[in-house]
Amino acid sequence: MITALSVWPLLTGAAWIESELPGGLPAGNALAALSLCALAAVPVAMSVPGTALRRASLAVLIAAAAWLPISIALAGNLALNFAGDRGGIWLMVTLAVIVGVAGTLLWASIAAAAAIYRRWMSK
Repeated sequence: MITALSVWPLLTGAAWIESELPGGLPAGNALAALSLCALAAVPVAMSVPGTALRRASLAVLIAAAAWLPISIALAGNLALNFAGDRGGIWLMVTLAVIVGVAGTLLWASIAAAAAIYRRWMSK
């Protein structure tokens, strides 16, 4: 739900996402980071402690939480305006985080479906 609510203004191009939060961070950048973190938290919540899925999900959640600070460091500014090769590096980092989030979400969904199927078959 948090992901949907934070992505919607980004997808619709709401004018207020260009406004700056206290400290100068654009609201859209904060929403993008929030949506990545919220979606990355879903597989963590769905996974069983001690499993490979939980470890991978936690790693991806940490990567999602680090996405905005890494982006700011690469850009050298809060607006994420890139110069030179740093934009390409940022794009690769962003793509890696998105693929990680999607991959662990798919993995968690398949694991949950398999668990439901096993319970259903054991009855």
